[in-house]
Amino acid sequence: MFTKILDDTLVKNLVADAVTAPSMHNAQPWRFRYARHSRTFTLSTDPDRAIPQADPTTRGMHLGCGAALLNLRVAAAHAGHRTWTTLLPDPHTPALLATVRLDDPHGHTDEALPDLHQAIRERHTSRFPFTERQIPDTVRTALTEAAAREGAQLSFLTDSHRETVLDLIKHAEGYNRMDDARDAEQRGWTRDTGTGPSADDGIPAYAFGPRKRAGSTPVRDFAGRHTVPDRDYADFEKNPQLASLSTAGDEPADWLRAGQALERVLLVATSEGVSASFATQPVEWPDLRWILRDPVSGSGYVHMLLRLGYGPRGPRTPRRPVDEVLTITA
Repeated sequence: MFTKILDDTLVKNLVADAVTAPSMHNAQPWRFRYARHSRTFTLSTDPDRAIPQADPTTRGMHLGCGAALLNLRVAAAHAGHRTWTTLLPDPHTPALLATVRLDDPHGHTDEALPDLHQAIRERHTSRFPFTERQIPDTVRTALTEAAAREGAQLSFLTDSHRETVLDLIKHAEGYNRMDDARDAEQRGWTRDTGTGPSADDGIPAYAFGPRKRAGSTPVRDFAGRHTVPDRDYADFEKNPQLASLSTAGDEPADWLRAGQALERVLLVATSEGVSASFATQPVEWPDLRWILRDPVSGSGYVHMLLRLGYGPRGPRTPRRPVDEVLTITA
């Protein structure tokens, strides 16, 4: 017997929490469907929101959808519902990424998830300078454990490895700037909020952050080859704190696990007062991505590089209305 009320208003609220997840270029490449009779959500990709130049394998799309899936699980747990999640339930329908059944007798209860709910709306990507304050070992351990609970590994980069990774990021940034198709694609997902109607997706200019004047911090510049009027310059960290997120495999199910792990790490970081941004440039180039592997273990596939530290959380970026991404059926 179901003990929790689950009406359409709550269903929409759960999805509203889910779609606050980060996604590549804030493309928000997800579709949700909820079946009342089975109390089941399905999560699928939205092919119209693919980013074929920078993400030809759709790995990045899967990461974003995985992050939204984690948020859905957190929101459901906070509302008092057990969840039973199945990844890639139909091998003949690759666009169908996951099903989440609520209050199934076999449903899983993760005691830590409800406590992350408040961080869902507080988490924002920050492309602003952080301080040089070091993240305590206790917090690093909490972030590492958060990734492990979703089947991924978070590794803070050692000094020597960090320098190698910083060089790779610079190379990748150069590759992107020289690639006309990628530059045009990125430009298509940036929004000049000073002119025209506001958009509900993409990266608005106010979220670009300042241009880097000094420091070795890797911050993706969404202005690309273009100039944003009146944009400030700022000094970034000299010793950025970077971490890589990886999984043992590199298949769609691994990408979804990595996306869930990424969002869980970000929510724990937000709860601990730690801000974050992404350095995805070398992950988008196969020859550079391979070199990102941990030099000690030499194993695992890197899906994301995270810059973590203490500083502004960054501004809220737009989201598509729930009614555009959710279908409710009988």
